[in-house]
Amino acid sequence: MAHLAVTAAGSLIQSIDWAAVAPPLITAAVALGVLVADLFLPEPRKRFLGWISVGGLLLALLSLVPLRDGDRSTFCVRTLGGSADSTACSYVADHFALVIQLLVLAGALLAALLSIHTVEADRLPSGEFWFLLLSSAAGAALLPASRDLATLVVALETASLPAFALVGLRRDGRGGEAALKFFLSSVTATAVMLLGVSFVYAATGSMHLTRIAAALPHVPPQLKTLALVGAVLTLVGFAFKTAAVPFHFWVPDTYAGAPVSVAAYLSVVSKVAGLSGLSLVAVVAFHSYGRTWGLALAILAALTMTVGNVAALRQRSDAPYSAVRLLAWSSIAQAGYLLVPIAAAGYGTGHGRDPLGATVAYALIYGVVNLGAFAVVALAAGRIDDYRGLFASRPATALAMAFFLLCLAGLPPGVIGLFGKIVVFRAAVDAGLGWLAVVMALNVVVALYYYLGWTAKLFQPAPRTPAVTSVPARRLPLSVTLCLGLAACVGVVLSVAPQLVLQVASGSLFR
Repeated sequence: MAHLAVTAAGSLIQSIDWAAVAPPLITAAVALGVLVADLFLPEPRKRFLGWISVGGLLLALLSLVPLRDGDRSTFCVRTLGGSADSTACSYVADHFALVIQLLVLAGALLAALLSIHTVEADRLPSGEFWFLLLSSAAGAALLPASRDLATLVVALETASLPAFALVGLRRDGRGGEAALKFFLSSVTATAVMLLGVSFVYAATGSMHLTRIAAALPHVPPQLKTLALVGAVLTLVGFAFKTAAVPFHFWVPDTYAGAPVSVAAYLSVVSKVAGLSGLSLVAVVAFHSYGRTWGLALAILAALTMTVGNVAALRQRSDAPYSAVRLLAWSSIAQAGYLLVPIAAAGYGTGHGRDPLGATVAYALIYGVVNLGAFAVVALAAGRIDDYRGLFASRPATALAMAFFLLCLAGLPPGVIGLFGKIVVFRAAVDAGLGWLAVVMALNVVVALYYYLGWTAKLFQPAPRTPAVTSVPARRLPLSVTLCLGLAACVGVVLSVAPQLVLQVASGSLFR
């Protein structure tokens, strides 16, 4: 329900629907609380800040329950004498926003559980780390509910700026280099995006996505080129954030240089937030340019999945940090799959299905299994060869890692991964993008090589002289066990009952 009041100058005085904005607001409030608490807690008790952060993310997840109907909105404006269609809201808690917020907050929760071990093992500053992680999660949770370009940019930068510092917290020298590469690429993307937003505003006179969509077909002829260039630049800026080729160059070095839990966070939460922003501006604001950006995103999707998989094939299993680097290239390839349904939305399916539902469903599946794989990698963020013989020393951990890799590959028993790829494949076929479906099928086959290669190492005989960085034989930390267990349980449940996620792909997410 929207809360607004109309004045002679328009709708400027309104009440705020606090329940609708609760998920990002609670996350931001806990972030500030953790930062203040860090000033007063003695050093031995600062380890509890991680569990306080986990509790805050759980509370933010619970705040989604009252919003499950997907009919809440706030910060709305309506011109005096206008029709119902003239109402535009800056924050809309529809089904699209709620599902993405569920994924973002749940992903941040798993990353936080993983980070409790990382903060202690790497001796990272507790207060700063948890404040930055929660602040970034708050921005990521705000982004899918944003319905004007200004709020979208603010939310995206709120999600991105703390991530730079998170990457740079590592003290071994690689963190600073990784953070610098991440920062420079993101700043470039933001500059391009802001230029595009300014062009769109100049051409349409509005920042709200729905009003931009209504104004673009009626832009004066002398402004049509300006509007088109603005749309292109805005989409290019979001493509940077999603690590689509050719804007992917920062990903491998950033993931390898960051703490593993931060790399896990970036691979899921940051990527999904960027994809949600790209979906909103493309499908809602620039719908009239659908055929243009649909073809462009289809080409980007094909390039992204191909480059990601080919680069992953070239990773040597005995190279330093090859485990994290392979997952980094894998995440780039997975971003290509996630772009396919968004590209299909530019063409329309004609079969009563919303292509964006396929992206959201696949993102839910990818997020769970990728975070689970990073949880195992966090135990020894070294070479892939370090995982040889893991089944002999840690059968449960090896089976969980094998399950996650098979889900990413789309092979049984990771049934949910297979169904997710089928949903994305169907979206491409329904949109008439048969060539893209063929490219995707070929890439799925190519990816089997490195996923199955890593899986096979888990069950090979252990080396006689274990590497120093191999998975430790001592008991797993509680937080890592919880992260690993939650990811594995959710993956198994979804494989047994895939309809829990796949029903997202069956209907419209926008009300």
